[in-house]
Formats: sequence, structure tokens, C-alpha cells
Amino acid sequence: MTRRLVWGLWCGASAAALAIAPASAAAQQQSAATAMTGTTVLSRDDIMALARIQVAITVAHDSSNARRAKSGNKTAKAQAQLQDSLRSQIADILHHGGLTDAEYQRRTYLVSSDSATRRVFDSVVVALTGAPLPGGILRGMTVPVPPGPAGMHIGHVVNEFRDTPQTQGLLPTALGEARVAAQHAQLATRQPTNLEYMKTHAGPVIHALDPTIVTMGPGLGYGLKKSANLVANHIELAALSQGASQQVVMHSKHVATAARSAAARADQLLALAQKVLAATSAADAAAIVSQMASLADQLMAGVDANGDGRITWEQGEGGLQQVDEHVKLMLKP
Repeated sequence: MTRRLVWGLWCGASAAALAIAPASAAAQQQSAATAMTGTTVLSRDDIMALARIQVAITVAHDSSNARRAKSGNKTAKAQAQLQDSLRSQIADILHHGGLTDAEYQRRTYLVSSDSATRRVFDSVVVALTGAPLPGGILRGMTVPVPPGPAGMHIGHVVNEFRDTPQTQGLLPTALGEARVAAQHAQLATRQPTNLEYMKTHAGPVIHALDPTIVTMGPGLGYGLKKSANLVANHIELAALSQGASQQVVMHSKHVATAARSAAARADQLLALAQKVLAATSAADAAAIVSQMASLADQLMAGVDANGDGRITWEQGEGGLQQVDEHVKLMLKP
């Protein structure tokens, strides 16, 4: 929980956008960031209030994603209704927390840009949720996998991989990066007349998808594209391993196909986010940002590409939720 909350904050957002924005846009973004943060230092009470709000918003996002993944909610109308419901929930959370949307954004920026404030925020979230601090990992809490070479490769997907942040599994890494991209893509839609604001959020989207393009930002620094493609590679290696069960062989195709669809969707999203950074008018950027937010949601939920009313693991449809679902089916006793 804590890791997801911190990913959602604006840590390094302006720096991320500046990494690939033109110089003139960079100067404008820096000015906007300065205006947003001001000089106010958050009190501990302010930080505690923000942490409670952020926990509630994260729960609302996760609940909405789960509902959107259900087979009965795959129509465009149902998806739009759930998205509207999420916006309403977030507005209600902010209202009851005593914050306007602008103040919420200002405080999250302050938390993400000041290490001392960030440490206090993290400690409050730990107290609220019981989750470890960012960068921590609960050792010993691993998903049981089959013995032998097949289990080793499945373990890389679900439990541990040598070069991910804190050596966590490839799928948890991909899911985390997807959440960052989706949240910042959605934040970018909130001010469609503010070009600098939209560019500020386009950078974190790119960083979460491919940190070789934007090297600083609130993501893990590994990238959804890389982690999703490695999920596909290792799950296929599991299926090819000596002694792999029929269940592993069958679901490996489903997992790999959905993971590569998510990676391909990330490429499309990268192209859109880069167009936002290159835009010279708010109107042009706003039209792209709307597409960006929709596509970012599909990283997790997938998309009903053939219009049959459901989202499956098949090529072009599956997202990371379908990857997760079929990994669980693969490991089901």
C-alpha cells in the first residue's frame, strides 16, 4: 500500500517533464511548479490529513479497477459510469478531508519534492496501513511456486527478480509502474486549459513506462515496458522447462499474450505523452491528454478490442489484470 501511495505523488514530476521538453516549455514548467509549491511548509497535522486522504483515494482507485475488470462491466457505457463514479468518490474524499483539488495537488507536490516532509508522510502511511516504508519489502511473504526450473521462472514473475527495485517480482513491478502512469495521465486531464500543468504530468507517465526516455520521476525507475516484456519471456521459459505441468503450459500462453499487449499499449501511450510535451497550445495538448488517460487505464484493465462485451487475455485485449488472473490460475492447486 505505501509503495502505491508514494508512486502516486508528484515526486520529481517537474524534473521528469523537463528531461525531454523544449527549453521554452521547461522554463514555463519551472515557473508553474514554483507557483504551485509556494514557500509554505506543511505541518505534521497537514501531512497526516494528506496521508489519510491519499490512503482513501488509493483504496477507491483499486476498488474501481476491480469493478472495471469484471465481465459484466466491459461495455463502454459501464466503463464510463465507473470512471464517473471514481471521480465523484475522489471529490467526496477531498471534500470530507477539507481540501480543494488545488490544495491537494499543492500538498502532494510539496511531499514529493521535500525529503524531510516525505519521510514524515511515509511514516504516517505506515501507521495507517501497516505497510512497509517505500523501498522496503516483506521478506518471506512469497507466492508458492512449483519446484524445479518452471517454478524458478514463475518465481521471477511473481516473487523476485535480480535487477528490479528491491528485487521484487516482475509482475508487481509492472503493476506498480502502470498505477503511476494511470494516475498521472488522469491528473493531466484536470486542467485542460493549462498547457504547463498537462506537460508536468506527461513526464511522469513517460518515466513510469520507459525511464530511459525520462530518467527522473515518481515511478520505480524500471519501466512498465521492460517489466511486462520480461513477464512474457519468463513465463514462456517456465512452460518450456522440463517437468512443466499442463496447467503451466496452458496458462503461459495467456499470460505472455496479455503481458505483450500491455507492453504494446505502453508504446502507444509513450507516443501520446511525448506529443503532449511537444504541444504548443493547451487545446492541442488537451485533446491528446484525453486519449492518454483512456489508454493509461487500459494498461491495467485491458480493452474490449473485438466488441464482444468482454476483455480476455487474447492479443490486443489483455492488460495486467488479465496477466495477474492467469498467473493465479496457473498456480491454483
